[in-house]
Amino acid sequence: MVALKCYTFVKELKTMSKKKVGVVCGGSSSEHQISLQSGTTVFTHLDRELWEVYLIVLTKESWTATDDATNTYTVSRGDFSLHNSDTLVRLDLIFNLVHGTIGENGQLAAIWELMDIPFSSCDSYSAALTFNKRDCLSVLREWQIPTANHFTVDQGDILDANAIITKVGLPCFVKANRAGSSFGVYKVSRKEDLIPSIEKAFAEDSQILIESALNGREFSVGVVAFDNEIQVLPITEITTENDFFDYAAKYEGQSEEITPAVISEDWEKSLIDLSRKIYAKMGLKGIVRSEYIVVENVPHLLEINSVPGMTAKSIVPQQVEALGLGLSEFFTKILFQTLLHHKTI
Repeated sequence: MVALKCYTFVKELKTMSKKKVGVVCGGSSSEHQISLQSGTTVFTHLDRELWEVYLIVLTKESWTATDDATNTYTVSRGDFSLHNSDTLVRLDLIFNLVHGTIGENGQLAAIWELMDIPFSSCDSYSAALTFNKRDCLSVLREWQIPTANHFTVDQGDILDANAIITKVGLPCFVKANRAGSSFGVYKVSRKEDLIPSIEKAFAEDSQILIESALNGREFSVGVVAFDNEIQVLPITEITTENDFFDYAAKYEGQSEEITPAVISEDWEKSLIDLSRKIYAKMGLKGIVRSEYIVVENVPHLLEINSVPGMTAKSIVPQQVEALGLGLSEFFTKILFQTLLHHKTI
């Protein structure tokens, strides 16, 4: 069935002129380098028989693009067109790989919405909500989705270690509220380390989320909309000898990621049903990856990533392989669904 659907949409794409795709990566957060790697993965794997592809790199100082012929362009911050002395390129759609600000918090999405350019990730509202861990988890708790006990602080607040520990206990996790790739995340096991960890996390964000440490098995679930339905990718279990799934565990090989996870049918169904529910109720789009810890047979949501990593070491590409799809086919499905969602085709 997957092969038949794939044949159908590729055949349909080949009847159209090539669409100009901007693969956007970089950004202004600590995840800039990871985003560049994700962008390169997608840029490399997109089928040139179907797409005319431009790699767009955003920094605080410049927005630039290159094509397969190594031509370079400046990207307009007004309408996201590409231009140099000879050429003006207007993009047909965007593949968003900007992790963190400004790509995962809705800022770029707002520009693309204004310019009516189809893009692969969530709309500006959903992106801003999922990027803000505190707000997102508050909404999800209203839907009776289990999460860890939590405490919030903002920069400038009086920090009361006793009050925090009374609420969340020890060990606990101190997290920058609006950051990813485990930047600004610290596991705290001793009271005397709590305030220093909060102060370090303030280097990433002025808002902090402190959560109780959940004792259980950790899973990562990729969800995507294509073939006009919500699809849950093979589930990944994460194990690491580090204190938690930190940056080194994610990107420096200090973890084991088992895909598909070896779990009971009940656990698998719980994770799939919960992930589908979150994707549908929050109006998510494109590729989303959520993290859970299962405690006493109940999945507890940690966070939602609306622009997950696509590097060679990232989890979603592993899940795509386990599904039996090549990355080129997978990325084409994402772009095809983006055009369908936008009613461009």
